[in-house]
Amino acid sequence: MVLRKEFFDLPEGIIYLDGNSLGPLPKTAKDRVADMMQDEWGAQLIKGWNSAGWMAQPSRVGNAVGRLIGAPPGTTVMGDTLSIKVYQALAAALKMRPDRKVILSDSGNFPTDLYMAQGLIQMLGNGYDLRVVAPEAVADAIDDSVAAVMLTQVDYRTGRMHDMKTLTELAHSAGAVMIWDLAHSAGAVPVDVAGCGCEFAVGCTYKYLNGGPGAPAFIYVRQDLADHVEPALAGWLGHDAPFAFDLDYRPAPGIERMRVGTPPVIQLTALEAALEVWETVDMSDIRAASVALQDTFIREVEARVPDLTLASPRNSAERGSQVSFRFAHGYAAMQALIARGVIGDFRAPDIMRFGFTPLYLDERDVLAAVDHIETVMGDRLWDDPAFMTRQRVT
Repeated sequence: MVLRKEFFDLPEGIIYLDGNSLGPLPKTAKDRVADMMQDEWGAQLIKGWNSAGWMAQPSRVGNAVGRLIGAPPGTTVMGDTLSIKVYQALAAALKMRPDRKVILSDSGNFPTDLYMAQGLIQMLGNGYDLRVVAPEAVADAIDDSVAAVMLTQVDYRTGRMHDMKTLTELAHSAGAVMIWDLAHSAGAVPVDVAGCGCEFAVGCTYKYLNGGPGAPAFIYVRQDLADHVEPALAGWLGHDAPFAFDLDYRPAPGIERMRVGTPPVIQLTALEAALEVWETVDMSDIRAASVALQDTFIREVEARVPDLTLASPRNSAERGSQVSFRFAHGYAAMQALIARGVIGDFRAPDIMRFGFTPLYLDERDVLAAVDHIETVMGDRLWDDPAFMTRQRVT
């Protein structure tokens, strides 16, 4: 299962438990991007849009991502940032339910999703309301006043995982549109967007899909809706005939209408190379291996490091591909771990996050990481002013 030496370029001596925030560099991506820059951009210049297939890349890569989330071909497209894709999906969903005014989300959602909703509501006016409830209260909060339910499947802090199929069915039974954010799901847990029937799904590709910092986001639109949704962001490349240069917008057929700006070709090239690893592994095998690593980690930490309190669900079926522990001095403790070569991250106010990706981690890595955690906590190595000064990115 572990492909670290074969596929990933990881520094020697590092135990990388932060693929849930930024995946490591695939070796093939370096060479592929270099070739693209030299042989395509360098040699072909603007001709590359046609001769190198740059213009078709968002759909081609979208299909590759779509296979990992259970999306049929032609229903997923790449481009822009996750925030933009959230905005597109939510705006389109509200247009589909013009007689309703409530957007339902939960307090475990990633803040940018809530910010996008707040900004859209401020722009629209007209009585729209963002209703945010506890994750456990979502099911009971879905009623016939809700236009759209917008949730992140896996909580970025604790790894708690929503039941996509059940909540989508509840949304539909109440007449609401369902939007899923799969930022912490794609490449980490089995996902079946077509099977659950949601109208929209969005996600980023720089975490478990290893597309690199700033890698483009994706948006999925259910197949029967793709020719009918109305994009709020009517971009040039979402036009039916962009090079006709019409002054009035006419949406392209299908998922292509959800394109907005110029494709980030260099980033898409790195992502396309990174996705090649999924041609040789099965998502169910990845999930089983991830759960085994997480369970070992939880068992060992709880047995050896009593100062840490489990913040993630104990039941693996309710947890994504990360484990979080609470500690009042979690930021300093994580910095002490990083200084020893164990890289995780911190989320305020007290969450120490550890991601488990079997593509490049095995049980030896997990046990070695726990050895370091035990030393950092037992010897109070975190209690050092050097580890307490917060950097911009935590």
